[in-house]
Amino acid sequence: MSWEFELVAGPYGGTTEGPAWDGHALLFTHISGNRIMRYDPETGSCTEFRTNTYATNGLMFDANGELYGCQGGRHCIVRFEKDGSTTSLPNRLDGRRHNRPNDLAIDRKGRIWFTDPYGRGRPAEERELDHASVLRLDPQPDGNWTLQRVTFDTTSPNGILFSKDERTLYVAQSDNNDGVRELRAYPLRDDDTLGDYTVLHTFGHDFRGIQRGVDGMCIDTEGNIVACAGGSRGGPGPMVYVFSPSGRVLETHPVPVRPANCTFGDADLTTLYVTTGDGHLYRVRNSGHRGWRPC
Repeated sequence: MSWEFELVAGPYGGTTEGPAWDGHALLFTHISGNRIMRYDPETGSCTEFRTNTYATNGLMFDANGELYGCQGGRHCIVRFEKDGSTTSLPNRLDGRRHNRPNDLAIDRKGRIWFTDPYGRGRPAEERELDHASVLRLDPQPDGNWTLQRVTFDTTSPNGILFSKDERTLYVAQSDNNDGVRELRAYPLRDDDTLGDYTVLHTFGHDFRGIQRGVDGMCIDTEGNIVACAGGSRGGPGPMVYVFSPSGRVLETHPVPVRPANCTFGDADLTTLYVTTGDGHLYRVRNSGHRGWRPC
């Protein structure tokens, strides 16, 4: 079935990202506007939910309904408290501040796995780490957090997602500057380290040497990966892909503009919401898929 992408908010200019369903409405970030927006599908209104968010990118709720975000402007993961305040989590790895977090996945243990892609190739004044890796924040019984590095083979990790059983971590290795663009599956070992990855899909080069890899992604009840990729500069164009857990391409759906991230929402979790590089919020009703949320 073909999808109809309905524009429901924007464009705002600049990238919209981090879509997260709060049970009643869709939150998403307007990065350059330093704000989080809230779209209410019942009324059709889109209002500011938070301001002064310091270029927050990815958002995700944990199992307790706490909202976390990748606050690039302050180089840290933050928790947006219900009283309107913000709590910054530790951002020092071996004494050095990590770079600008991009996207995150929170497991059932409350650990925050996040991509930190802006390392190599960035001006020295913007970075202290010389690598671009997946990092993990582990909550401690005393309320503190510990930070550690979990990948040592990424150069530009972007989207990040767990399989339904949390035994596999999907990572978008998306070096769009003449680098490697792959959708990878890392097995999670019993000691909570990652094993060697399997490449599920490779995005090659078109005749101009340009093809954009995966940005943000989400998962459906069948365990399929719904991923935003592609752009107008080359390759097959802006696209939402549906991959099986083994990497088979099940569906492709052209998007009017470059898609950035996606998540399922509405009461039955069958509406797919898509943010874009130009500041839109689209939705696809009756997508043929239902979003999966851990119990």
